[in-house]
Amino acid sequence: MKKLNCIFGPIPSRRLGRSLGISPIPKKVCNYSCIYCQLGRTTQMTNTRKEFFPVDDIISELSEYLKYTDDFDVISIVGEGEPTLYLNLDLLIEKIKLLTNKPIAIITNGALLSDLDVQNALSKADIVLPSIDGYNEEIYKKVDRPYGTLKFNDEIDGLIEFAKKFKGEIWLEIMLMKGINSSKKDIDEFAKLIEKIPHDRVYINTPVRPPAENFVEVATSDEINYAVEKLNGISIDKLTSGSFFSEIPDSYDAILNLIKRHPMTQFEIQSLLASRREENIDSFFTKLANDNNVNSINYKGIITYRLK
Repeated sequence: MKKLNCIFGPIPSRRLGRSLGISPIPKKVCNYSCIYCQLGRTTQMTNTRKEFFPVDDIISELSEYLKYTDDFDVISIVGEGEPTLYLNLDLLIEKIKLLTNKPIAIITNGALLSDLDVQNALSKADIVLPSIDGYNEEIYKKVDRPYGTLKFNDEIDGLIEFAKKFKGEIWLEIMLMKGINSSKKDIDEFAKLIEKIPHDRVYINTPVRPPAENFVEVATSDEINYAVEKLNGISIDKLTSGSFFSEIPDSYDAILNLIKRHPMTQFEIQSLLASRREENIDSFFTKLANDNNVNSINYKGIITYRLK
């Protein structure tokens, strides 16, 4: 198989099962710089939509991949930043659907949902997963650190408008962080907000991989349990996930391709290498430790690897 630039995985998703990822944007291109982001701080802050990679190039990669396997549950358009910044998202989805009947999910921060072109593009997907990290402008800015012209109310109004007419499923995700947006008062405010948004599921999450900022702390079990009850939500922590996978022949290149988009713990890398019958697994960790393009982060006693 030729080198994949925009296709990665499948990766284990606790919400979506085996998820084949498509990243239509370059590394860390986003209109947010969330304090909890597992990829670190945004380095290319923008709110301008562009065709970062030609649609036909992405489709060519997917077509090549599908010659080998379709052993995945869903195609997730997600990437290393905000996928709705991809200008031709609607055309990309249309062409994906010509190749496969697998459901298409879009994981988005929701920042551009007030844009009718973005709404039109997302309407072609099967599942849209918008994140809601705040319930007012103050919390929104504190957590998401949005591009300067973005406004909380515009985003929420756009999400409500889109959700009312969307024919697929809306799965909301709320990221809770201790001392920032996870108290009972905070959860009660989230409840008032999501009552206004038509949705099918609410996922409750807290940072389990190293966040962009070291002051970010996971929410307590009591806070998560209260959120699950109050919001009729599902705790992502209670869901199970499988193993990482890559069609890239070289195991080290496969690791780099995955951690570019989805940081992996030492145990996930060990599992991946074992599944590929690699014998000298320690040598891969030595190589990762000496790779200037890789960050290794000790977070809660577990080493997590991500591309710089």
